[in-house]
Amino acid sequence: MPEITDQTGRLIKLPELPRRIVSLVPSQTELLYALGLDEEVKGITRFCVHPEKWFRTKKRIGGTKNVHISEVAALQPDLIIANKEENIREQVEALQELAPVMVTDVNDLTTATEMIIQVGRITGREDKALALATEIRRQFEQLTPVQPAIRTAYLIWRNPYMTVGADTFINDILSRAGFINVFADKTRYPAVTIEEMKTADPELILLSSEPYPFRDKHIAELQQDLPHTHILLADGEMFSWYGSRISQFPAYFCRLSAGLNALKS
Repeated sequence: MPEITDQTGRLIKLPELPRRIVSLVPSQTELLYALGLDEEVKGITRFCVHPEKWFRTKKRIGGTKNVHISEVAALQPDLIIANKEENIREQVEALQELAPVMVTDVNDLTTATEMIIQVGRITGREDKALALATEIRRQFEQLTPVQPAIRTAYLIWRNPYMTVGADTFINDILSRAGFINVFADKTRYPAVTIEEMKTADPELILLSSEPYPFRDKHIAELQQDLPHTHILLADGEMFSWYGSRISQFPAYFCRLSAGLNALKS
């Protein structure tokens, strides 16, 4: 009988290993795939784009914040996997009437690897999950941060510009890579103005590919107001997806580092 206490402190107890899983979080959907749970996953969100074959073939039950409860019910799940930040509390509570809901709460690399192990445990894939978590920890232990550390602003939205505060997974990944978040005195995902960015005086601005799809034209746009700041595009999935994709970050960071040479010249 699989049993865990999830990251919100709720006991999740199943009579048997789940055979009909619905995932409400893209990064955790990809994790289920990495753990070898194919037939067991019956429903995903429209933002669960990885793996691509699941996006094409699995039932999509709405978005992360507008889950279609009736469509989830039709799938007759025996486990639903959600996230405290990415999903809406009222919808999660409604889903609890249908099936046990495991709610994750990930704010840094430590809680990310804990989540991976918990998902493995509740789905009967603990050995694979432990191996994955161990490998992720090993890779980050061997990661060589940028030296010297770079004062950085990481933008996730435009109109208004939005960034990340200290209490986010993205901030933890930034710090492990040697980036000093100039907005670490803020919480969650605050809006910031051009004037605030000028005052914070970052050496580097990273423009995330998600949730807002920043492009080269947005670099030019910002460069007009911040001519002395280095600006690069960043793969938002690498910085914010806290499932199995974390294992790809160290290699991605090596490639990103090549674009930082201008800061050292």
